[in-house]
Amino acid sequence: MKNVKSKSATGGVKARPATVSRAKSRPKTAYSKAEIEEIFRRFSIQRPEPKGELEHVNPFTLVVAVALSAQATDAGVNKATRALFAAADTPEKMVALGEGKVREYIKTIGLYRNKAKNVIALSEKLISDFGGEVPRTREELITLPGVGRKTANVVLSMAFGHSTMAVDTHIFRIANRIGLAPGKTPDEVEEQLMRIVPDHYLYHAHHWLILHGRYCCKARKPECDRCVIADICKSAEKTNEIPAPLVELPAQVI
Repeated sequence: MKNVKSKSATGGVKARPATVSRAKSRPKTAYSKAEIEEIFRRFSIQRPEPKGELEHVNPFTLVVAVALSAQATDAGVNKATRALFAAADTPEKMVALGEGKVREYIKTIGLYRNKAKNVIALSEKLISDFGGEVPRTREELITLPGVGRKTANVVLSMAFGHSTMAVDTHIFRIANRIGLAPGKTPDEVEEQLMRIVPDHYLYHAHHWLILHGRYCCKARKPECDRCVIADICKSAEKTNEIPAPLVELPAQVI
């Protein structure tokens, strides 16, 4: 690095190092490795086999369901897709159904017109580019209309058994609220969670976090008295220091 020369008080010239601008580092997790291990150990006892709550019958219907779930609830999507998937559970059947009929099936879902267009477009691309089969890589999945990184990660995990971190609104909120994986974007949160979650908990981690956010650490008001990690949690919003009893919850009904 070049030195910048400046005059001294006596008129001579002395060298001083140039100012180095340092980019601000991203905020790190507020938890130690031991604390993170304990958080996910408790989640694993509470929900040994967590499941996604979007109804589907095969990888194709899963892609469609997740794409439709953007800015919509899983319950709302399930209500609309039960009849849709009974009529069309393959890309070929979906294309044959047509955009107009797809719109009728999903009109109770937000942004249904654009989503119906994407469902037909992604079905056509699956037929033309992938032989009607759902691809098994993130790079290929995100080429499908209406499919972003989150959708691709959900499909890779739920359809093909990959350990991924699909950062939805629940995970993004929790990661920042409790300081587990602070980030300004879903990609930043995903990157940090993939780095800090212990490998032996990674496969189920995104479902544990989603379900914790949906049913306990809720958006409007976290229910800290029902939280199994209340004693570990470092959220400024925390209202309780005593963890809820660590017992297995009833099996999910999907």
